[in-house]
Amino acid sequence: MIKIRPYQSDDADTLWHLFFNTVRVVNARNYSKDQVEAWAPESFDISVWQNKMNDLQPFVAELNGAIVGYCDLQPDGLIDHFFCHHEYQGQGIGKALMNHILALADERGVSRLYSHVSITARPFFEHFGFLVMNEQRISVRGQELTNFVMERRFE
Repeated sequence: MIKIRPYQSDDADTLWHLFFNTVRVVNARNYSKDQVEAWAPESFDISVWQNKMNDLQPFVAELNGAIVGYCDLQPDGLIDHFFCHHEYQGQGIGKALMNHILALADERGVSRLYSHVSITARPFFEHFGFLVMNEQRISVRGQELTNFVMERRFE
């Protein structure tokens, strides 16, 4: 059974490895080697990552005690990070995390969710009712990557 729990500061290292491997393995289907290496660099200051996670306060998905995904929901409706472990794709982790976000948005009265979604994640977000507002090119460590601003509004 998938358990969703609040982030704890000692999760940061595990979340970094989950992020790194997911980008390098899963997102490599839609992005070049240079692009994924810029997005998830080999040498990255873990204290910068720790600070980012402390700021985001993500929700962590566990399956049988293993961390298998994480996501966040910011007060303005931004989903900044949404990643599922590369070895647990297609096992309901993303669905459990998204359902958690949708319930939380409802509880908090958030009328609009939005995210900057990768080419890889676009079909997943569309499945949950998100619409593409625009396609954009972003620069990450000298590489240009395409992603999509997607949103879901609630009546």
